[in-house]
Amino acid sequence: MTRDELNMISFEIVSYSGDARSKLLLALEKAKNKDFTECDSLIAQANECLVDAHNAQMDVMKEEANGGTVNMGFIMVHAQDHLMTSILLKDIIGTLIDVYRK
Repeated sequence: MTRDELNMISFEIVSYSGDARSKLLLALEKAKNKDFTECDSLIAQANECLVDAHNAQMDVMKEEANGGTVNMGFIMVHAQDHLMTSILLKDIIGTLIDVYRK
C-alpha cells in the first residue's frame, strides 16, 4: 500500500468519524427536546458512518494481514484517534439518551 493510498484511507476514516460525531451530538440535542424520532434516525445514520469508517480501517488491516507493507504515519494515528473517540462518544451519548427517554 502506497503512502498516498494510506493517507486517503486515513482521511476517509476521519471524515466518516467526524460525520458520526456530528450526528451523535445532534441526536443528543434532539433527545433533550424529546424528539426521539429524529434522535433515533440520527443515531442510525451515525452508526452507518461508523461502519463505513470501520470498513475503511479494515482495508488497512487486511493489507497488513496479507503481508503487505503499511507504513503508519501521523495521519493514520489521527484517523484512529477520531474513530475511537467517536465510538466512545456513541456509547456515552447512548446512555444519556436513555436518561432523556425516562
